[in-house]
Amino acid sequence: MDQIDRAIISASQAGLPLTPEPYQSLAEQIGISTDELMQRLIHMQEQGIIRRIGAIPNHYKLGYKHNGMTVWDIEDAYIDELGKKIGALDFVSHCYHRPRHLPDWPYNLFAMVHGKSAAAAELQIQQIADLLGDHCRAHEVLYSTRILKKTGLRIKNNVPS
Repeated sequence: MDQIDRAIISASQAGLPLTPEPYQSLAEQIGISTDELMQRLIHMQEQGIIRRIGAIPNHYKLGYKHNGMTVWDIEDAYIDELGKKIGALDFVSHCYHRPRHLPDWPYNLFAMVHGKSAAAAELQIQQIADLLGDHCRAHEVLYSTRILKKTGLRIKNNVPS
């Protein structure tokens, strides 16, 4: 990663410019062409320096104030198949397979749901429970009460030229 890559990350880590042409605005800010910016972004993704570029909505500002991390104890033989189905649901923002920590924590599938009301969130959770059926031995819901952090890694662009 050279100084221009660091400048790209530094200039975009708080979000892309809110302009009709955000990549062009970012390129101008850094002093490179839009084509060079795009080539560098692709290269950084291929190298794993940038995992993805996407929108990060603030669920609370969008009216989704009943957000819960659902945790499920799923039979291991079905975790991949069922995890893909749960992750594909339009109301699940992220879904993970995690190791159990027995005897206290038997849950191995995590799925975040977002509802505008408690009833909407409960309906979504019931949809997941119905989809998992008999392959689910237990589940819990950990509801969010506030946002503690919603940012990615931040670096300084203080490399001398």
